[in-house]
Amino acid sequence: MRKPEHVFDRDDEWRGLVSFSADSRRGARLGVVSGRRRQGKSYLLEALATGLGGIYFPALEVTEAVALRLFAEELIRFTRAPVPAFRDWIDAIPYLFGIVRDRPVPVVFDEFPYLVKASPELPSVIQRELGPGGSGKDSTARLLLCGSAMSVMGGLLSGTAPLRGRAGLELDVRPFGYRQAAGFWGITDPRLAVLVHAVVGGTPAYRREFVGDDTPGGLDDFDDWVVRTVLNPQVPLFREARYLLAEETEIRDPSLYHSVLAAVAEGNTTSGGIAGYVGRKSNEIAHPLRVLEDCHLLVKERDVFRPARALYRIAEPLITFYQAIMAREWTRLERGAAATVWRGSRARFLSQVVGPHFEALCREYALQADPEAGEVGSGIVADPANRSRIQVDVAVLAPADHGRPRRILSLGEAKWDRVMGAEHVARLARARDLLAVKGFDTRDTVLACYSGAGFSRELLSGDAGDVHLVALGDLYS
Repeated sequence: MRKPEHVFDRDDEWRGLVSFSADSRRGARLGVVSGRRRQGKSYLLEALATGLGGIYFPALEVTEAVALRLFAEELIRFTRAPVPAFRDWIDAIPYLFGIVRDRPVPVVFDEFPYLVKASPELPSVIQRELGPGGSGKDSTARLLLCGSAMSVMGGLLSGTAPLRGRAGLELDVRPFGYRQAAGFWGITDPRLAVLVHAVVGGTPAYRREFVGDDTPGGLDDFDDWVVRTVLNPQVPLFREARYLLAEETEIRDPSLYHSVLAAVAEGNTTSGGIAGYVGRKSNEIAHPLRVLEDCHLLVKERDVFRPARALYRIAEPLITFYQAIMAREWTRLERGAAATVWRGSRARFLSQVVGPHFEALCREYALQADPEAGEVGSGIVADPANRSRIQVDVAVLAPADHGRPRRILSLGEAKWDRVMGAEHVARLARARDLLAVKGFDTRDTVLACYSGAGFSRELLSGDAGDVHLVALGDLYS
């Protein structure tokens, strides 16, 4: 089945869904589709169910009795025949499996966490009916459970959960990559693409539903676009960063979680630094950090040169923008002072938002560009002789080879708004020498400069040595 033309990108996700749904083997199958809100999961699944003549059941936050009546109505539309009233899901699931036997049929339970909230036993019922003696034995239903509450969806298949080991498909629908996001927004200027991505990331709904297809007309329009969209209290995007936390069921103390995110947005990337910023002990923020990871709002990475050192970064650019720019000026923004606030915040936007975001995009680019890359990350190299530390923004390592020193393929520095010169190369060369002393294999290590502002004549002419230069346009080529 060809992907509908109105579905942008998502080719891999579409192939996976169609392959799972069209599996002709006898026996019901289970798939789990998760991802934060606004990523287009429902859009994909509704198109799938329509195209394959399946069942699409969008759950609501209602009682079990109401949910069962709505589900029965959906089955009536599918069968075009009467359907009995269900007392509970113990009645409904076997009935569903019983009527789907002639061909593979996708059956989508969208917003599945709403159903689980009203009927906690539902996963166990599905597990029993999928088992050897269950009603799914002769069914051709392809059951797809979809949800945006990441803490709930993540727990469906983990640990001792009833459905663990039952899923034949686990699909995580993530935001568009930075290149796909530029195409989705219709932006061809690389500099503008980075700036917009630093604000809204790759979430599809933020363009259409949240700003009404208002896209910046060019670099000269970017500041005005920020003022009239994300900083405008009349536009839905204005409050979205706050709602992302409120939607997660595991978050019971929003102020603490907002404080943790604010700490990371301010540049505190270790658990100790976050705890100090928040004013709590490290063990007191372990649970919030874990919940934010499970919600896909925080990403835990490691210092590639010191694996025991964990580093955190915010996964959703809109939250970084909110914490760095909007939170401290919330009252003034609600009063309509967006233009004034933005004029006073633009320098902070470039340093706290765009700079770190550009570094992350460079790491993503390096991972895609180097076929030998086994790991791409950042790290700090101690320089005892100079009593300093060298920050390596983009470190590309080969896959680990047991018993041999870890090969470093590339060491890079990224600067968004600074022309890079010989001093940046010298710092990278110093880091390479120090890492060689620490036991890394740096014989073939390439030094790389990633810049959004360009390079000095010395670097462009090659007088500074063999250095790999990555300009802004290279990221999007």
